[in-house]
Amino acid sequence: MNLPGIRKMKRQSGNIVIKNRKASHDYEFLEKFTAGMVLTGTEIKSIRLGKAALVDSYCFFSNSELFIRGMHIAEYYWGNLNNHDPVRDRKLLLTKRELRRIERKVKESGLTIIATKVFITGKGLAKAEIAIARGKKEYDKRETIKRRDSERELDRMMKK
Repeated sequence: MNLPGIRKMKRQSGNIVIKNRKASHDYEFLEKFTAGMVLTGTEIKSIRLGKAALVDSYCFFSNSELFIRGMHIAEYYWGNLNNHDPVRDRKLLLTKRELRRIERKVKESGLTIIATKVFITGKGLAKAEIAIARGKKEYDKRETIKRRDSERELDRMMKK
């Protein structure tokens, strides 16, 4: 079956990036990691089509394994009865050393683990970028917005 959209997406597979823009507004990222993801066939096909969202997703530990919860991957359009559950918990793949380090930091200082983006590598694998994060207070958010606005003004002045 020759579907024009599928062939086009294969050529662009390295460019697919799904970002969590809300996370950078609500959290201050302390350290970032790149983790592989355990996915089913229909899930990876939906991600390659860009049908995923990270809006309220976060990571948690269960039996010394890291999982992502709240990540929505839409059902694959051409999938059959064996299509996946859109909001199931998905296992993240990191080395034991990284897992221990993250777990220690999260338990000690009350930090959280947030998924910042999901992307497709050049080899066609889905990876998630996660960050150890600290929640921002309201005045921190205002300060960030103020700094961003002043940088924009400086850029405008430099162009003129």
